[in-house]
Amino acid sequence: MRFVADPPLETDVVEGLTALWADVVNADGAVGFVPPVTRDDVRPEVLRYLDAMGEGRVRLVAGFDADGAVAATAFLTLNSHRLMRHWVWLYTVMVHPSLQGTGAGRRLMAAAADTARGIEGVSGVRLTLRGGRGLERFYASCGYAEVGRVPDAIKVADGEFRDDVTMWLALR
Repeated sequence: MRFVADPPLETDVVEGLTALWADVVNADGAVGFVPPVTRDDVRPEVLRYLDAMGEGRVRLVAGFDADGAVAATAFLTLNSHRLMRHWVWLYTVMVHPSLQGTGAGRRLMAAAADTARGIEGVSGVRLTLRGGRGLERFYASCGYAEVGRVPDAIKVADGEFRDDVTMWLALR
């Protein structure tokens, strides 16, 4: 897999991102939706990211497979608050379900950290995740430390809640 920071947002990349997001959610991935979803369901979120990218508030790290298709993504969001510009948020980390367990996720996380290191003044990366899925172990294996947890903050269905877990990666 080849990772690119801020790839040109050509139609195939945008459509690939949309398809990836739907595929990940439908494979029970915890990326802002609960399955089942269609591409049309996730498209408004893709467009929201594209707008933020156009404004320079978000950076995309995309992984492309051997055929050139979008197979992994992570979004780095810059902080606008003057007291928090020294760290970025990491959102919507996705690896195509067919590639999970192959090391692609770890390579994506390394590429995202490298991209964050290249942003002037940034010394840390913060992410949140949906608890109860074992994701804490994955992110810890990538160098992140759990720094906070809000019990039952995420409602995935009536009467079904998950913890909102915050993790931190110091870059320096």
